[in-house]
Amino acid sequence: MRKNTIDIITLGCSKNLVDSEKLMKQLEANGYKVTHDSDHPQGEVAVINTCGFIGDAKEESINMILEFCQAKEEGRLKKLYVMGCLSERYLKDLQMEIPQVDKFYGKFNWNELLADLGKAYHSEFAIERHLTTPKHYAYLKISEGCDRKCSYCAIPIITGKHVSRPMEEILDEVRLLVSEGVKEFQVIAQELTYYGVDLYKKQMLPELIEQMAHIPGVEWIRLHYAYPAHFPEDLFRVMRENDNVCKYMDIALQHISDNMLQKMRRHVTKAETYQLIEKFRKEVPGIHLRTTLMVGHPGETEQDFEELMEFVRTARFDRMGAFAYSEEEGTYSAKHYKDEIPQEVKQQRLDALMELQQEISADLSHRKIRQEFKVIIDRKEGDYYIGRTQFDSPEVDPEVLINVENHRLRIGSFHRVKVYDADDFDLYATIVK
Repeated sequence: MRKNTIDIITLGCSKNLVDSEKLMKQLEANGYKVTHDSDHPQGEVAVINTCGFIGDAKEESINMILEFCQAKEEGRLKKLYVMGCLSERYLKDLQMEIPQVDKFYGKFNWNELLADLGKAYHSEFAIERHLTTPKHYAYLKISEGCDRKCSYCAIPIITGKHVSRPMEEILDEVRLLVSEGVKEFQVIAQELTYYGVDLYKKQMLPELIEQMAHIPGVEWIRLHYAYPAHFPEDLFRVMRENDNVCKYMDIALQHISDNMLQKMRRHVTKAETYQLIEKFRKEVPGIHLRTTLMVGHPGETEQDFEELMEFVRTARFDRMGAFAYSEEEGTYSAKHYKDEIPQEVKQQRLDALMELQQEISADLSHRKIRQEFKVIIDRKEGDYYIGRTQFDSPEVDPEVLINVENHRLRIGSFHRVKVYDADDFDLYATIVK
C-alpha cells in the first residue's frame, strides 16, 4: 500500500472517462500520485467511477465495489469512494447496502471528494485533464444530460436535462490539448445534435465543429452519439468542406419499424430514417455510418424484427452494435409496458442481427483491398503496428494491422497505407509513405 497514491477505476462510457481524467488532474495538483485502471491497485485510496446505464453495467459496478470493499476489510486499502452514474441514481440505497464505502458521490459533485480528503479544488485547472488515452487522441465532452424521453432510457433520470458547455470553453480545451500533443478528437455527448439549444437557442454543433476544424494542429475530429430527429443539416457542409472532420457519424437509430419507433418514443419515422441515411451518403460521399440497434423492446413482434433485419440488409451500415432490451426502473417503458418477450427470444434476435451484420462487415472490409488510406498509429502489438483510418473510432471499430518488418513507426504518427488483405473486421496493409 503506497502512501499518497490513489487508484481510479473507470467503468462505463467515454463520458465517464473524461470525468475520471479531470479528477485525476485535480488530485495530482494536490500532490497525489494517481493510477488509472491498474491491474494491481496499490494506493491507500481507491475511487470507483460507476456506470448505471443497463443491468449488465450496474452489475459490473456493484461487483467492482464489493471487490474493493473486501480489499479494505483485508487491510489492503484505507479509504474507498464511489462516484458516477450508479451512485447518482441509487445514492441512498447504496449507502445503506454497502456501508464499507467511505462516501458515495453523484455524477456531478465528485469535486467534493477533494474537500473530504482535506484538499482544495484548483479552478485554474478546470479544463485540464490527465489523459488516460494514448497522448495523440482525447475524448471531448461538449454537454451533459439529455432532454429526449426515449421510453427505455434511464440516462435523463440519472443525468438530468441537457446542459451544453460554452463554446469558447470547449475551444480553449481543444487548443490546450493540441499544445500537449493531441491530434485527434472524439467529440462526445449523450446527444450531440442538441448542442447549443439551451445556451444559444439554436443547434450549434455545425458551428462548433467548424471552429474546431480551423484550430491549427487538429488533424481529425470524429462525432459520436447523434440523434436522428431534427438533424442539423449544415453539418453535412462542414464535413464536406473540412478534411479534418472525419467522414464518420455515430448515430443511434435503435429500430426501424414505425410501430417500435412510436413505442420507443423516438419522434422519427421509418421513412424519415431512410431519407436521413440517403442524405448522409449523398451529401458526404464516402461517409461511414455507425449505429446501435435494440431488439426485444416490449411490443416488438416478429414482423417488427423482420423489418429491422431488412433495414440492416438494405442500409449496410459500416459499423453496427446491438443490444437486447433491459427494463430500467423509472423509465416510460417500465411504467407503461410489460417486459414480456422471453430472454431467449431476445438473445436469438440479437444473435441473428449480429450474424447478418458480420456478413456485411466482412464484405465491406474486403472491398477495401487494394485501396489506400491515411491511418494513425495507436500502438505496437506483437508483429504488428495497430492503426486506424478516419472511419474507425478507438476501441469499438476495426483496426489496420501493419507488419513491423521493414518499418519503424512512431506511435501517434500518420501514414498512407495500401490494404492487401482483410478479415471480417480488420484490415492488413503496407506503408505507402
